[in-house]
Amino acid sequence: MKTFTLYIKNMVCPRCVTAVEQTLTETGIPFESVKLGEAVVLREPGGDELRLLDKKLRNIGFELITDKKKILTEQIKSLLISHIHHSNGEHNGIVYSECLSEKTGKSYSYLSKVFSETEGITIEKFIIIHKTEKVKELIGHNSLNFSEIAYKLDYSSVAHLSRQFKKITGMTLSEYKNSTKKDRKFIDGLH
Repeated sequence: MKTFTLYIKNMVCPRCVTAVEQTLTETGIPFESVKLGEAVVLREPGGDELRLLDKKLRNIGFELITDKKKILTEQIKSLLISHIHHSNGEHNGIVYSECLSEKTGKSYSYLSKVFSETEGITIEKFIIIHKTEKVKELIGHNSLNFSEIAYKLDYSSVAHLSRQFKKITGMTLSEYKNSTKKDRKFIDGLH
């Protein structure tokens, strides 16, 4: 049986996967699997089905994408978000450029060019922004010290983490930890 892949923008967490699965079920489109950024469906949906699915997805904050460069950009974002926010530090020492090239089958220079054109920022800046939000989350949990956070997020040292964190937030790690106003952002709102 031939399957078809639908690409979906703004999926950032396991709840997003569940929401898309429910939407596919409501729309009557049988699926094999759903993961961040895509759904593998068991048959090619018709035009009316795709329009209905897109409308339902947009109502809950997602959208179908068909442009090849936007699809590639969403794949990059999904891979990075999955690693940074959902891997629990299982992949320490990862080289993002190699990982992205391997997973997409494209050169990193091409990926970087497409991503920058589509998103208006570099892949490196996207990674730093997401790592900074993950650091805020881990500081808020209060279960890891700064050295453990640096290790978990692949920083070479606490000093490196501290410099990057201050550059993005304007606060040191300690200032953020001791502040009463923790300005965390939702993953799907990061850019």
